[in-house]
Amino acid sequence: MTTFQLETKQSVEEALNSLDDAIKARDGTAALEAIKLLDWEDQRRAMSRISHEKCETLIHILGAEDGAKLLSHLAEAQAVEIIEDLPTEEAAEILAFLPSEQSSNLLRELDDDDAEEIIAKVSDSEDRQEMQRRLEYEDGCAGSLMRGGPVTFQQTSTVGEVIADLGEHAEDYTDRDVQYLYVIDEKKILKGVLRLRDLVLSPRSIPVSELMIRHPLTVIDSMPLEDLVELFEKKNFFGFPVVDAEGHLLGVVPRDAVRHEHAEDQADMFLASSGIVNGEELRSMDLKSRCIKRLSWLGPNIVLNMAAASIIAANEATLKEVIALAVFLPIVSDMSGCSGNQAVAVSIRELTLGILRPGDYWRVVIKEGAVGIINGLVLGLLLGFTAYLWKGNIYLGLVVAIALSLNTILSVLLGGLVPLFLKRMKVDPALASGPILTTCTDMCGFLLVLSLASAMLAQLAGV
Repeated sequence: MTTFQLETKQSVEEALNSLDDAIKARDGTAALEAIKLLDWEDQRRAMSRISHEKCETLIHILGAEDGAKLLSHLAEAQAVEIIEDLPTEEAAEILAFLPSEQSSNLLRELDDDDAEEIIAKVSDSEDRQEMQRRLEYEDGCAGSLMRGGPVTFQQTSTVGEVIADLGEHAEDYTDRDVQYLYVIDEKKILKGVLRLRDLVLSPRSIPVSELMIRHPLTVIDSMPLEDLVELFEKKNFFGFPVVDAEGHLLGVVPRDAVRHEHAEDQADMFLASSGIVNGEELRSMDLKSRCIKRLSWLGPNIVLNMAAASIIAANEATLKEVIALAVFLPIVSDMSGCSGNQAVAVSIRELTLGILRPGDYWRVVIKEGAVGIINGLVLGLLLGFTAYLWKGNIYLGLVVAIALSLNTILSVLLGGLVPLFLKRMKVDPALASGPILTTCTDMCGFLLVLSLASAMLAQLAGV
């Protein structure tokens, strides 16, 4: 470890100790000074290592504005944990200091009743209405991701008036991400976009309507996340103006917000496919909640695994006669499962991108069937040849090769089709595809190996 790294580590530990002391002394000024010494990663680490009671105390002694700044640096799941533990009035005061897109995201993660209680306690009527309006949007759509307060001017304004306004209200505009200026009419309908460069280099007397880019690219407030991701991949823009069905300018959806939400969406899919259901899990959460989250996935898997194991129990006599099959049973099921999971991943990705629809069964059967047949034959021949070389029995090789080939074809088809079926049933494909596929491939793999072995039992005796 270098001297710089050592000093950095020591300074972080000192800041964490100072923060702990400040919380115990209920000294908000000292706590704020300690937090300022930490970057956002260390702030997240610190908040994950102190108790819920200390977190609540810290937010209380910091005050609403500084408490909101701290929450804005934390992971969403951490911030939600803290908000849930705060009194309703204090939570409402803190959320009022957060940008509307952040506060609405946090409220969306709370229970509906808790969110409504907090919104009702927000003192500013405009903030309260904005929170309620944003919660009406679907999670991840343009309306939920947009940043409000775009810099707008009437189309009758002149260049000189716009430049004067920018200078006069410079402090207000520094809090906004000013990349473009938006031109609206008296009904707040978007008419055009102004580039700052064009504005500065133009005569002060001409109206902005002569400079603006007419009919700019916009996104409707209900546009889903997958469409936004695709749009930003095609267009290298900082953001797009968000309008409603009548064309009223509502806000701007920036590239970084879409990128962040897409990353969160992918992370949620990964957690769900890994067995972390019912929302994100952090180790700072209470033990009961964490156990319930995991058991809700592991419990049903016991039943599914017992169903697969019942195939082996029903063919116990064959397994006793051909002990070598015990070596190949897990190989057949695991290799088929891997092939099926590849198909699951492709289907989920295509569903996310909108390339595939829940009713496109025949397309999946044709495309995945071809892959399954080729890969199944290759894998089957490889494993069958290995079995023959090991035991010198051609029939053992045939059993293993045929079983793996057929099971691979089946698993690839199932892997491609199950996400479509689940999507049509309005079940998260990332959550349920894995257990269904694993159970089916295990049961079919075991059944194929043991059934084929039973049919050739005389030729396999003693292997």
